[in-house]
Amino acid sequence: MIDAISRHRSLALLAGVILAQVLLLAYQIRRAHDVRLIRYWSVQASAPAARSGTWFFSHLGGFWSGYVGLRNAHAENEQLREQVGQLELRNRELESQAAEAHRLEVLFDFRSAHPEAQMLAAQVIEASADPASETVLINRGDHDRVKRNMAVITPDGIVGKIVEVFPDDSQVMLMTDKNMGVGAMFADTRTHGVVKGTSDPQPLMDYIVNDEKVSAGQTIITSGEDRIFPKGLLVGVVASAKDGNPFQKILVRPAARLDRLEDVIVLVTQQELAPARPGQSFTVSPAPPAPVQATAPPLNTGAAAAAASSQPSVKAPQPGGAAK
Repeated sequence: MIDAISRHRSLALLAGVILAQVLLLAYQIRRAHDVRLIRYWSVQASAPAARSGTWFFSHLGGFWSGYVGLRNAHAENEQLREQVGQLELRNRELESQAAEAHRLEVLFDFRSAHPEAQMLAAQVIEASADPASETVLINRGDHDRVKRNMAVITPDGIVGKIVEVFPDDSQVMLMTDKNMGVGAMFADTRTHGVVKGTSDPQPLMDYIVNDEKVSAGQTIITSGEDRIFPKGLLVGVVASAKDGNPFQKILVRPAARLDRLEDVIVLVTQQELAPARPGQSFTVSPAPPAPVQATAPPLNTGAAAAAASSQPSVKAPQPGGAAK
């Protein structure tokens, strides 16, 4: 190896001298803008590496910042989704509370408007699962002095009657039940009939002769002849009417929303109420004031109570006239 170096020493010396001369000339020669040639060469030699390094590190930094930003955005999105879910749940709770407050306000206004009528507010806690039975369970019972055959209503219209009483609860038969009958009459013509449940959403008004003029939209109120519902409570309106044999077939659209009952009123006495139009609250006809009971008192004794307990069913009226 030493011999090889010795043999090529002159060539290496010559190459070194030539390189030194070139570098010296490059240092002395100036290009445009007074830039030395050696400076130009060094820049041109180092520029590709600098550009490559700059591109690599800029893209690496952008990729990292984008990755970190994406992770942060994903975490923020999850947090926002959770907050939106909580707000939606809270909104539903507030809507439910507002609806409940509105229902209670309606009941309170109804009771305040009729201080002479003894009544008891109750909540529907269960509905019958039997498709052949139209009944609901309310949270008032024997402890609240609720009795059988008491009328159950809402500010919109009648609901049904108490059929079973338990210590803390009572069963209410809706007016649409096939075993239910309500003494009724037209508010304008005063023609009497009986509204019978058919286990369908629309009960049937019977015992109206074919000669009687009946049109859709006519208001139907209670007649008081069943000795359950006081006279003048809103039953509903005529949905349709057509001739039948021997009486007209009149379908009734109930005034109360029986498919969405939540709060109801149990009438303790048979205080007569004036007729009301659909969508309006009942108005009580003038009567001597009586104190409002916090809980339902027992039914009146005597002939009226005996009649209410012994005659819960409705008597069929004479065709086109008043029931006897």
